[in-house]
Amino acid sequence: MKIEEIIEFIQPIEVSLVQSDEILKVDSIDNISFNKNSLGWCSDKNRALIDTIQGGTILISADLNDSIKELPISSNFNRIIVQNPRYTFAEILREFFVKKVEFGKIHSSVVIDSSVKYNPATCLIAPNVVIEEDVVISDFVAIGANTVIKAGTVIGENVKIGSNCTIGGVGFGYEPNEEGVYELIPHVGNVVLSDRVEIGNNTCIDRAVMGSTFLDTEVKVDNLVHIAHGVQIGANSLVIANAMIAGSVKIGKNSWISPSASIRQKLEIGDNALVGLGSVVVKNVNDKDIVAGVPAKKINN
Repeated sequence: MKIEEIIEFIQPIEVSLVQSDEILKVDSIDNISFNKNSLGWCSDKNRALIDTIQGGTILISADLNDSIKELPISSNFNRIIVQNPRYTFAEILREFFVKKVEFGKIHSSVVIDSSVKYNPATCLIAPNVVIEEDVVISDFVAIGANTVIKAGTVIGENVKIGSNCTIGGVGFGYEPNEEGVYELIPHVGNVVLSDRVEIGNNTCIDRAVMGSTFLDTEVKVDNLVHIAHGVQIGANSLVIANAMIAGSVKIGKNSWISPSASIRQKLEIGDNALVGLGSVVVKNVNDKDIVAGVPAKKINN
């Protein structure tokens, strides 16, 4: 594509063009393959990489541009100045380099119960998906191969669910009987995924014992995550690979649960909180707190 197409699409703060070659690929600027036909981005902290560039087009911030524009290296490549280079690069990828999702495709191997409410014209459902009774699926939902959507699950608009997931399965809730033998407590609740939730691959989200396990709008869940029964996750929060959220945990909005973190049952994680890598959380976490370690402790002032 022509550089001008990208410029028109992103509406940058400023542009400095020293070459007019077409963009044929996207690449990391530290790769030896980055050349005059490449598009990449550079963060302010990677300023040193700029010195190695001998051509191509790079998205940079206004601050980084100010630090290099009077130097000889600035004539080696095209500079497109934007507010957030990484995010703008992602926008370009979505618009020009990623195949658009084609809704209205349901593979012949998919099993959908007759009670399911959905519009076949606005869904994309991959091979071997099973959707059980009384599920509600809104428009523009994509479900990956081999995923099982259990009975009663409610899925909002523009939700993406990866492959090999189980949404709405029975959680690990047992109570001993009079002989001391553990018996499963029936789980009669469901799972609700709000609009624009995204779920990775090989993830399990359990139904509530009563009520709903609830993921609010824009929540993003990575691969290999376990979210137990009755968990509530606030809008725009992220739960990242191998995290384990135990039963009835409440996570506020805009919070970040790092890889391999574990959160004990019935705790509350506040808004804008961050749980560090591999942490084991055994106490409530307040709004805006950063906690890390085993057991997790507050590390910000």
